[in-house]
Amino acid sequence: MATEQELSDFLKSVEKRAFKRSVYHVRNEEAALDIVQDSMLKLAEHYGDKPAAELPMLYQRILSNCTLDWFRRQKTRNALFSSMSDFEGPGEDGMDFDLLEAYSGPDDGDKAESAEDLTRRAQIFHGIEAEIAELPPRQREAFLMRYWEEMDVAETAAAMGCSEGSVKTHCFRAIQTLSKALKAKGIEP
Repeated sequence: MATEQELSDFLKSVEKRAFKRSVYHVRNEEAALDIVQDSMLKLAEHYGDKPAAELPMLYQRILSNCTLDWFRRQKTRNALFSSMSDFEGPGEDGMDFDLLEAYSGPDDGDKAESAEDLTRRAQIFHGIEAEIAELPPRQREAFLMRYWEEMDVAETAAAMGCSEGSVKTHCFRAIQTLSKALKAKGIEP
């Protein structure tokens, strides 16, 4: 049985990655934050008494289900109502604010990078993020679980509710698509 401290530590450890993964899926920071919070609450309410070793798999499955539920609600809402936010423009400065981008700094505290290097790296990172966001949903989900969450094939298959072969196929196709798109933009590994 997981203690309250173990549950709290686990939730703290997955918070940022889960948020980033959700942003990739739903392409809306507010909705992603809601999804992550809902999935954390569901884990704590319904599975907080499970062993600590089971929490990562349970949480990945809950997060996937919460994301699917969000898409279902959006589909229903869009079929019935027109969203007034579709008619609004971007913020006053014409740009959306991204807290993660504003806070990112150099990983190595001993060596400061030039503004040019930081800008170049940020542009490459944005290009990669944009291409990941364009992947089909199942490929994106498999890719992010395998390479962002560092889950193995069996864990990813269990979290996605599919076979290990499907996970491998989704990852292979995602890598091929990303490789072609990034090479076309001049980004080489």
